[in-house]
Order: sequence, then structure tokens, then C-alpha cells
Amino acid sequence: MTDQQQPDQQQPDQQQPDQQQPDQQQPDQQRPPGSDRELTPTADHGEQSYRGSGKLTGKRAVITGGDSGIGKAVAIAFAREGADVLVSYLPEEEDDAQDTKRWIEEAGRKAVLFPGDVSDPAYCRSVVATAVDELGGLDVLVNNAAYQMTHETIEEISDEEWDHTLATNLSAYFHLVKAALPHLGPGSSIIGSSSVNSDNPKPDLAPYDVTKAGVANLSAALAQLLGPRGIRVNSVAPGPIWTPLIPSTMPPEEVEQFGTQTPLGRAGQPAELAPVYVLLASDDGSYVSGARVAVTGGTPIL
Repeated sequence: MTDQQQPDQQQPDQQQPDQQQPDQQQPDQQRPPGSDRELTPTADHGEQSYRGSGKLTGKRAVITGGDSGIGKAVAIAFAREGADVLVSYLPEEEDDAQDTKRWIEEAGRKAVLFPGDVSDPAYCRSVVATAVDELGGLDVLVNNAAYQMTHETIEEISDEEWDHTLATNLSAYFHLVKAALPHLGPGSSIIGSSSVNSDNPKPDLAPYDVTKAGVANLSAALAQLLGPRGIRVNSVAPGPIWTPLIPSTMPPEEVEQFGTQTPLGRAGQPAELAPVYVLLASDDGSYVSGARVAVTGGTPIL
């Protein structure tokens, strides 16, 4: 579907502003992030609403966790802005990844699917090597894949889960950046997905909280380290966003109330994040580096 063919549609906050997601879980999933196809109501990734204007023409991008949620919305937006995209995702999310690929290709761009687990440093290096080989280079790196699980007590968190959360959410960022740097030139952009939890930690998501604060901190440090090379680094801090990760990691009663605590009174949609990532990846953000952009429904972050 070309930009000209995309039908008119209201912004996500105007579609169903009073809509609440019913209590639900995705217990059949072996682990998060869960299935986009089983989400009720379905998430808006901008499939029918996002229009590109050539902001990323000729760019080559890697997006981890691009099969669903924020990553999928960013992949669709990047493609409609003119970028070719490698999508990294867990092998069990193949169906969702194929749908992301379909939207990228309908925008007339190249889509490369590369399944694997970013908690493995070797896979992170392979992500970058594959992108360079298949796309002809690399201009934008979006570290977005994440793991979370709710626990009422610290004793419930196993050593293995703690290590896996840090490896997936934070260490992968380090390994991806380190592998990408030889291929990133002046004007390139690195974007980390942080969270409102980086400032307002949710006690039942302690390992996740720690990693998202780390993503924000590492992004700020990298911005200073890489600025002299002309490489910009920023992070995005989403608030509660409606993705498969929510019903696959939270109890049903929390799912039903998810997002209602924000000043806007609702959860956000992935499509509402995509324009921020486009800004940070494009020349429109040429003097934006070291920033943490809040997309939180009104909840302040410092």
C-alpha cells in the first residue's frame, strides 16, 4: 500500500478514547512478548494511519523486537519513510514477524527477517552483520526488544530470570552498539527504548525497571562518546503502551486497568510512538542527541 493509497483515519486517541482492554492473559505463550494476533482489542501499529514523507529515504535500519508492539509500529513507519529494515525477533514470533514484513514490503521497501534471541551476544553481532550484508550498510539502530515479568516479592525472581532480563534489555544494547559502530558514519542514529519506569519504578517489575533506567543512562553516555563521530544517540521513554507483552506478563486484573492511571486516562498505542522514533532517526532530529523523549500519556519523567 503506497502513501497515497492509505485511507484516512483518526489519530489513535480519537478512535476509541474510552475503550478498555478486558482482563486477559496469554498463558499458552512459552514466554513473552506474546502474540499480536491474540491481543484483544488489537493494537494499532499505524497500518492504516501512518503516512510517510521521505524522511528516511535510503536509510538502512535494524529494529529489535520488530515483530509486534512498538517495534512493529516503528518498522512500518520507517518503511513508509523510505528505509529498508531488518527485523530481529524471537523465532516463536514468526507469524507476527511475517505480518510486519508484509507491511514493509507493501511500502515498497526491503524487509529482512532475522530470528534469534538478543540475550545471546553472538546473535547480536550476527544481527548487525546480516543487516550490513543484506541491506548494504547500516544507518539506524533501534534497540527495542525487551523482557518483563511481574512478581510480588523479590524472592520470586529467580537468578536465571534476573540474568535473562538484564541480558535481553540492557546487555544486548551494548553488544548491538559495539557491533554496529564500525558501520555507522556521521548522521547515523542509535535509539534505545527506555520506559517511564526508568524514573517511576514499578515495584513488581524490579528487574525491568533496572534495565530501562540503564538504557536511558547508557544512551546518554553514548551520546557524549559518539557525538564527535557525528552519531546521535537518544532514548524514548514510553508510558503504558498496549502490546502483547502486557497480557503475557501481567495478571488479568492489572491488564484490565492498564493505562488508566495516566493523566490521559488510557493506555497508548504503538502507532503513537512511531513518529518520535522517525524524528530521532531522521535529519529532522539533527541536533537532538542525549535526549530521553517521554511518550507517557502525561506522566512526567525527570
